[in-house]
Amino acid sequence: MHNPLNRLVAAALCALALVLGGAPAAQAQLGVSRPKGQDLIDGIIVKVDNQIVLRSDVENIYAQETARAEGKALPPDLRCKILQSLVLNKLMLARADVDSVTVTDAAVDGELSRRMAYFVQQVGSEKKLEELYNKSVKSLKDDLRPQVKEQLVQQKMQETITGKLAVTPREVNQYFTRIPKDSLPYYSTEVEVGQIVVPAQVNDAAKQAAVAKLNDLRAQVLAGASFEELAKKYSEDPGSAAQGGLLGFFKRGELVPEYEAASRKLEPGQMSPVVQSQFGFHLIQFIERKGDSYSTRHILLKPATGASDASASAKKLARLRTQILSDSISFAKAAKDNSSDKASSSNGGLLANRQDGGSRLPLDKLDPAIFFTIDTMKVGHITPPLPYRTDDGKDAMRILYLKSNTAPHQANLDDDYQKIAAAALNEKKSKALDLWFVKNRGTVYLEVVPEYAQCKVLDVEL
Repeated sequence: MHNPLNRLVAAALCALALVLGGAPAAQAQLGVSRPKGQDLIDGIIVKVDNQIVLRSDVENIYAQETARAEGKALPPDLRCKILQSLVLNKLMLARADVDSVTVTDAAVDGELSRRMAYFVQQVGSEKKLEELYNKSVKSLKDDLRPQVKEQLVQQKMQETITGKLAVTPREVNQYFTRIPKDSLPYYSTEVEVGQIVVPAQVNDAAKQAAVAKLNDLRAQVLAGASFEELAKKYSEDPGSAAQGGLLGFFKRGELVPEYEAASRKLEPGQMSPVVQSQFGFHLIQFIERKGDSYSTRHILLKPATGASDASASAKKLARLRTQILSDSISFAKAAKDNSSDKASSSNGGLLANRQDGGSRLPLDKLDPAIFFTIDTMKVGHITPPLPYRTDDGKDAMRILYLKSNTAPHQANLDDDYQKIAAAALNEKKSKALDLWFVKNRGTVYLEVVPEYAQCKVLDVEL
């Protein structure tokens, strides 16, 4: 039961939890039989100790896979494979209860806030998100909380099983030689693209306006106004505004230093002066302490940037570009010292392939903004400064660098070592999970409804 669907399952459950009622149940039951004419009715199909798998859990993921297939034939036993993966997840949750593997409320709150901010960014605004699902952000968070908590526990359990695994060059070579020559993947054109991002600077007038507004709100609270209501009305933090600015519990080091330092000086009910961080300007209200965790709420204002602010960033990038082209400094060094995008700056400015962690990106999977920019570039060229909006919605400028352009080719160890190593490591982790499953499947109570008995969820090929 190698488990390539494991990550898919977690991601699908999270995304579909936002949709009331889930995806429509598919009418064809490939790999699972049911009496003719019987409608699909949601219910428990597997019990693993106190954990359960619902029919809708399987059907939602199956529907998503059907949509991704775009008309291509799906494996006849796909539902069984999905169910096996779900059962493994539930077994990890059941064992987590026994082994006291837990995650903090702060970790769950942080992940919920991160996901809400992402969803808000995708649809354009918090209001649009609420209209789309006909629910408040708080209700959406409440709906997601059980799934997010389960996923974090599963991740923690999986980390205890596979986190220390690695592959040697010999294992990578052995993995590659086992692949039949006619089964080697064929890679399309791949490129290595670097970037240096410099955010637009907020002018002093905008900063002063934000500080003045927060000081006015602070005075209103001291005069008796509700901090929560003011946060709902004015805060520009999409993840917490609807909850009256509530962030929930966090431990030391989990929030940005400026916010944490100001929070820890406060007593329950007290407010901070205006605090500046990388996210903007905060007014913080302390709620309570529990052990080494603390809970706060805040009002966040993000001063807007303007064209004149972006021009200063463009001038800085233009100077860097000139220095790089004249060999006064390497692109990697310039990115490390100047780029605000930490993910790429620590990698010589190169964008990472999320599938294998390497720096080579399939040309046909590039962000359109990058694709249409580098499509006419030659290797080694660097663009002039270009407007850019960061993942958290901030205005910025960036330059793009085309480091390499690899022609389409069949996989080989010289060109594709990192991809092959990632695949070898995934196989090793899958085998470790299978061994763990075999070792622990007898330690829990498991019951499968007759409809899914043919899936043989406890059978594992080692």
